[in-house]
Amino acid sequence: MNQPNPGLPSTHHRRVACSFRDNLLRQIFQISLTSLNQLKNDVASRLQELALSLALKCLSFDFVGTSIDESSEEFETVQIPSSWRPLLEDSSTLQIFFDYYVITKAPLSKEALECLVRLASVRRSLFTNDGTRSKFLAHLMTGTKEILQTGQGLADHDNYHEYCRLLGRFRVNCLLSELVNVEGYSDWIQLVAEFTLKSLQSWQWASSSVYYLLGLWSRLVTSVPYLKGDAPSLLDEFVPKITEGFITSRFNSVQAGFPDDPSENPLDNVELLQDQLDCFPHLCRFQYESSGFYIINIMEPILQSYTEIVRLQTFANSELSIIEAKLTWIVHIIAVILKIKQSTGCSVEAQEVLDAELSARVLQLINITDSGLHSQRYGELSKQRLDRAILIFFQHFRRSYVGDQAVHSSKQLYARLSELLGLHDHLLLLNVIVGKIATNLKCYTESEEVIDHTLSLFLELASGYMTGKLLLKLDTVKFMIANHTREHFCFLEEDRCSRSRTTFYYTIGWLIFMEDSPLKFRSSMQPLLQVFLSLESTLDSMFRADTVKYALVGLMRDLRGIAMATSSRKSYGLLFDWLYPAHMPLLLKGITHWTDTPEVTTPLLKFMAEFVLNKAQRLTFDSSSPNGILLFREVSKLLVAYGTRILSLPNPADIYAYKYKGIWISLTILTRALAGNYVNFGVFELYGDRALSDALDIALKMTLSIPLADVLAFQKLTKAYFSFLEVLFSNHMSFILNLDTATFTHIVGSLESALKGLDSNISSQCASAVDNLAAFYFNNITMGEAPTSPAAINLARHIADCPTLFPQILKTLVELVLFEECSNQWSLSRPILSLILISEQIFTDLKAQILASQPADQQQRLAACFDKLMADVTRSLDSKNRDKFTQNLTVFRHEFRVK
Repeated sequence: MNQPNPGLPSTHHRRVACSFRDNLLRQIFQISLTSLNQLKNDVASRLQELALSLALKCLSFDFVGTSIDESSEEFETVQIPSSWRPLLEDSSTLQIFFDYYVITKAPLSKEALECLVRLASVRRSLFTNDGTRSKFLAHLMTGTKEILQTGQGLADHDNYHEYCRLLGRFRVNCLLSELVNVEGYSDWIQLVAEFTLKSLQSWQWASSSVYYLLGLWSRLVTSVPYLKGDAPSLLDEFVPKITEGFITSRFNSVQAGFPDDPSENPLDNVELLQDQLDCFPHLCRFQYESSGFYIINIMEPILQSYTEIVRLQTFANSELSIIEAKLTWIVHIIAVILKIKQSTGCSVEAQEVLDAELSARVLQLINITDSGLHSQRYGELSKQRLDRAILIFFQHFRRSYVGDQAVHSSKQLYARLSELLGLHDHLLLLNVIVGKIATNLKCYTESEEVIDHTLSLFLELASGYMTGKLLLKLDTVKFMIANHTREHFCFLEEDRCSRSRTTFYYTIGWLIFMEDSPLKFRSSMQPLLQVFLSLESTLDSMFRADTVKYALVGLMRDLRGIAMATSSRKSYGLLFDWLYPAHMPLLLKGITHWTDTPEVTTPLLKFMAEFVLNKAQRLTFDSSSPNGILLFREVSKLLVAYGTRILSLPNPADIYAYKYKGIWISLTILTRALAGNYVNFGVFELYGDRALSDALDIALKMTLSIPLADVLAFQKLTKAYFSFLEVLFSNHMSFILNLDTATFTHIVGSLESALKGLDSNISSQCASAVDNLAAFYFNNITMGEAPTSPAAINLARHIADCPTLFPQILKTLVELVLFEECSNQWSLSRPILSLILISEQIFTDLKAQILASQPADQQQRLAACFDKLMADVTRSLDSKNRDKFTQNLTVFRHEFRVK
């Protein structure tokens, strides 16, 4: 039921599904209910199982076509049609599933609960009025209460999980004001609270199910401000206990010990951690004073123990790991509390003071995490988890309390932090954050996760306009900008952290360019200049040494980061003048000596791909400057050096890593250089310079060395290949047309193959390339007199040698538009017009073919549709005529597809 047929377009599937829903589904659901009632006494029968399964299928139907994936647990409301209203308002419908939960055993009892989960999620507007909805809600509450009172079936883990989901559905569709007015609410909420506390105590049993329960309590407490009337919610009594129960359960889990398998420990599993903590801040802030001081009271003795360990020479590793794990949980909890700033229980001022109290404890912890015995533990997983929690705390604290607006609106927080720690403004606090960032970068060499997380925070601070300016005032940041070497930052030594260097230098570059000083730029680049000078002075005979390899790879990653940070003409100009012409020969030397080693060539080519990218029009040179041409010459030399050598090497087992990856980056470099609009390419031919010809020749050779099946099999290679072809057909048509006919037809054939692909961006690029080719033929051959230019003569020869080329592409395009779901119809319409205008006979033949493939009784109507397609379209390719054709095509497609 509602399973997609891969052979049909999704719109057709949706039409069938809607028709089935409107005409048959309700009756089928009615049959399942009747069967369930009749089979109630037929214990453990196969028919019971089938009837329950059928009911679940009906309730799981994708009623509004939002998703065909019915296995997902995460859905909001179930959009049951209004015609089902009598069934849902009949109390026996709900009751039959509660009955089946009681009389069956797992897995049938779980299916009964699944049906109840979906019924609990039906849209509010389905019910006739508030009275009928209240009766339905009361019935759900009574049923769930009885399960809690008896505990029946909850010893089965699947039942338990599904029952937690059922309670969780109350948060999606029910308001607190509705719940409190239902008779028996106080008993129900008390039982749910007791059940939640038991679930928290049984953390090993219920870890994945607790999320639904916490979600329910979170929704209830956020609804309290909107609660009217005198009916007591009783949340004041239960929520603090649940808050405390959650924290206790985390500590118990730590005490019991997790294996060091990241999939098992929630502190390593980020998704599970988010699930567990997402709802928690609302619970804490509901009774913030009591929750806040509870957290402080349990943290203080642990923090005290951790502080005392600093002075010891040795300490039992297992005990210290448990202390660190408990502190990690508390820091995560405080971080997530700071993430939101709403509170129902106290004033904004009181809330800020409590935020300061909690933050102060984390800041105290930060003062000792890198001292004494703790400074020897960077290789320990528990220490790494703690430092990652501290980084998350910094991220949430910064978003809430750092910045001009935040300081003015957070006076109470900074006043209290000043009393506790002497931190009276956000510059001092920023200094603490940057101090921790610098310490992590200096001390961590074994954990990529900590390094990457640290660099992510550093970049976030540097790229913020306000925080970036503030960072430049700090001595720590000034030191980092001037001394970004491996002597000061040990992670730069580590090969495993090599990729992180780009982010580090992107951030350093961002800060350098923010100062807008050529003098500061040159002094800041001194560490990189020393690496350049060292490599440039290395003899050719020594250039294949490992030390050279690691230095060259590091330098390329560093330079790429700096290049990424140049976002203006001025900052790019500083980097360009620093590199060219003095240091460009090293890149060529690196490529020629290390062609067979992708560890070296990949970062080098990726740097060049970034360096030639004209983002934000940063590559804009003065009108009298030859820099654009000089840069392209360097690109050409590099590509020719790499291409000629890589093509001469035998194919290795891992051909993508060793050949294709370098080739697609090379194509990206050339595509960006050709499309960057900073080179007048006519200059090369005019002055007999072969830089352009050589670059295009080697790029073509590299593309032709890859079988088309492989081009289409690797996503990044596919993207680079067709981006390159789009630029060639747009700006370098004569190069394409000067090729021999076999190569030309291979390239155009590859465009047709990709038109049929699933990626709309790539098919749009191919459509653009085909349109440029067809438009060239139309303007120079169809509409012109005898072709005179060499390019036009070549194209006429190619088409004469391969007369089926254009008809085949037109057929592919028309069939795509008529029979497929294409999100890029506008792009596909452009080449269709160009191809029709080349030869209307081709179009007439295609029309006859398509009509012949349709049912006989439809052919007359469809022929009329075809006739309208060219209405008011003239024989020209001006934009007005193209737009008219596109409009006609949209109408044509719609009318053609009407059954």
